[in-house]
Amino acid sequence: MQATAQTDPGFKLPEDKNTPDDPLPKTTPDTAAVGTLEVQPGAPAPATDTSTRDAVIGGGVFLVLLVVFFFARNAFVHHLVVRRVAPSTAGSAGWLLYLGLGFLSAAAVLAIVNASKYLTLGVTGPLVFVGLVTLVAAFFIGRR
Repeated sequence: MQATAQTDPGFKLPEDKNTPDDPLPKTTPDTAAVGTLEVQPGAPAPATDTSTRDAVIGGGVFLVLLVVFFFARNAFVHHLVVRRVAPSTAGSAGWLLYLGLGFLSAAAVLAIVNASKYLTLGVTGPLVFVGLVTLVAAFFIGRR
């Protein structure tokens, strides 16, 4: 009886080719330098999408600022009432202050989260304009 040793393990190693047959992209970078990298000093940075993590952090910062602005609103209303401004007028001025600070902080947070996407005249312009108008209105109403 002759015992035959099985030399075929059931698979074959692929032959060396210049182009892989696998359509999936590589998950690890090549270790050898393939080409040169050209740096253009005057070229603008490419626009990137805002990551979910940055948006969540920006939203959290914005909510914390709104809570801080609420306490600042209460202090402003109390200050106006001590100066003998009518409580209803002081309350209106306080809410306008709160809205103005909220709009300005929204513009600032959006600009920090992704400046290339949100720091435009169409997004930041209206937020800053409404914020400044409400702050001016708050101080004029608070003077009565």
